[in-house]
Amino acid sequence: MTVLEETQQDTAPETPPRRRHTTTWLLTVGLVVALLVLVPVAAGVGAYPIPVGDVLASVQHKVGFGGTELDRVAESVLWNVRFPRIVLALLIGASLGCAGALMQGVFGNPLAEPGVIGISSGAAVGAVGAIALGINVFGNWTVTVFAFVAGLATVLLVYVMSRSGGRTEVVTLILTGIAVNAFAGAVIGLFLFFADTAAIQQITFWQLGSLAQATWPKVLAVLPCAVLGLVVAPLYSRRLDLLALGERPARHLGVDVERLRILLVLVIALLTAAAVSVSGIISFVGLVVPHLLRMAAGPGHRFLVPGSALLGAVVLLAADLAARTIAAPAELPLGVLTALLGSPFFFWLLRRTRRRQGGWA
Repeated sequence: MTVLEETQQDTAPETPPRRRHTTTWLLTVGLVVALLVLVPVAAGVGAYPIPVGDVLASVQHKVGFGGTELDRVAESVLWNVRFPRIVLALLIGASLGCAGALMQGVFGNPLAEPGVIGISSGAAVGAVGAIALGINVFGNWTVTVFAFVAGLATVLLVYVMSRSGGRTEVVTLILTGIAVNAFAGAVIGLFLFFADTAAIQQITFWQLGSLAQATWPKVLAVLPCAVLGLVVAPLYSRRLDLLALGERPARHLGVDVERLRILLVLVIALLTAAAVSVSGIISFVGLVVPHLLRMAAGPGHRFLVPGSALLGAVVLLAADLAARTIAAPAELPLGVLTALLGSPFFFWLLRRTRRRQGGWA
């Protein structure tokens, strides 16, 4: 029995299909309502406060459904500063949440997450390298392309090194992630040492993680990658459910396991690179979000994959709102805040998994 199966059995006892359907429906409605509330609140809160009613009126005016246009300053703050940041938070949160759910399904254990096992750091190395070396061969897509290639190479390395005897070992996965994170940190340090002042400021942004530099061009740069990954991922939910039964049963049921893993590894790298290329390293969203949903609605990937995207968007938008309001007028780095909140959860999960197994597997 894999660690994922043990976790699923413990966190999601067998429930009648009707009850499970009701739970997933209620969760979906609740998350959508949370987004509808958070978006106008996040748009209105800040150094230049805008009442929620004015935010809604401005949106109505823009889309041609009545409403009123605000004064020039309020319109500029709302549409050139707040809304690009909100859209980026939604895209990045959805990408990280979905990537975490996919990775836990692909690797077959609940401890896998793009940040924990080094994929985010690897993608950040690609992005930082493009910045430090002044590479611009793909225009606005340069950073995204380099982040994608580095993230893909990292996830393939982790996948190969964590395999033993036809299965993925949890301890090897974590140790590989530690090594990759350490190496990525060293490479970023070298780029910092040789970079000029302007590049150093951008590299520091990648290390801490932030949405402070959000713009519409950045939204457009990340949008195709995020949308492609988010559309493709749910198509493989049923096969992930079969894979959770074990590789041999999945093969007997017609799943090409290696092909499935390679394809989903590409999707994970695409989603992670899309997020890292504009926000820097934001850890633990992909770890915490799928677990919260798994504990609430069970391990079925038909809801878990799209649900993780939806909850990830809610969590990151709320975290970004907290990051720019808790210490106002200063702004906390978003990656630092998510790490502070996510690290205790990861420690609890490690302890809990070890107790269930009676020691490390």
